[in-house]
Amino acid sequence: MKRVVGDDASREPVAPGSGWPGDPARPTTPVAHDAANVERLAGSAPSLSHLDARVSVCRACPRLVTWREKVARERRAAFAGERYWGRPAPSWGPHDGAPARILVVGLAPAAHGANRTGRIFTGDRSGDWLYAALHRAGLANQPTSVHAGDGLALHGVRILAAVHCAPPANKPTPEERDACAPWLRRDLQLSLRAARVVIALGGFAWGALWPALRDAGWPEVPARPAAFGHGREVPLGESGRTVLGCYHPSQQNTFTGRLTEDMIDAVLVRSVTLAGG
Repeated sequence: MKRVVGDDASREPVAPGSGWPGDPARPTTPVAHDAANVERLAGSAPSLSHLDARVSVCRACPRLVTWREKVARERRAAFAGERYWGRPAPSWGPHDGAPARILVVGLAPAAHGANRTGRIFTGDRSGDWLYAALHRAGLANQPTSVHAGDGLALHGVRILAAVHCAPPANKPTPEERDACAPWLRRDLQLSLRAARVVIALGGFAWGALWPALRDAGWPEVPARPAAFGHGREVPLGESGRTVLGCYHPSQQNTFTGRLTEDMIDAVLVRSVTLAGG
């Protein structure tokens, strides 16, 4: 589904509630303008749907706001005829009526992926790998993830991010990670009752996940978790919950063979087993 760019207004980020497929926000959704606002709005979100809406309009990190909107205006040549989302990419997957038993935590949206399409891990090579693997594991209804209105649905799995805005060079600063942390923490709080497995995609997500789990009140989170590794498995005591490590499906990892289809499939199959099928 192409969104043709025809005037200067269409180069601006998508306004909340203006009809973009899957947009969780409305014009009245409260906006966080700094880290303190993020803390307050994340902590008071009564549901995952409210949380996603608030995430999708956040403006707390000036460098990230400037970058994501600059990319949306200038665009990549391959997508010159498309309008870009240009906002934070919220988590995606089952909401309050059908809670997820498996959570997948990534790093941040891609500048010409989720920053373009409006859905996390959608429209880039990393998403091609992740959603194809989720489909093979029975966790997605189709193997492709092209745009927010393409019919893709997830089964029992929710995709989260350590940082919700596309960062320059794909490298958020520690301050940006910390400013975004309350969104992740609240997502984990609201998902706690149903979730049995959390998969961290890469070392950045692994590092951001542990303090978020502790702050979210997850039981028996180790004070000093094991170092990140592909296939690393950390049971959370007797709670029946487990954290798994998986290499991020970045082009650097998939092109070099550091991450293969068999490797990501093994982690997802294990997650399904641990989650109770």
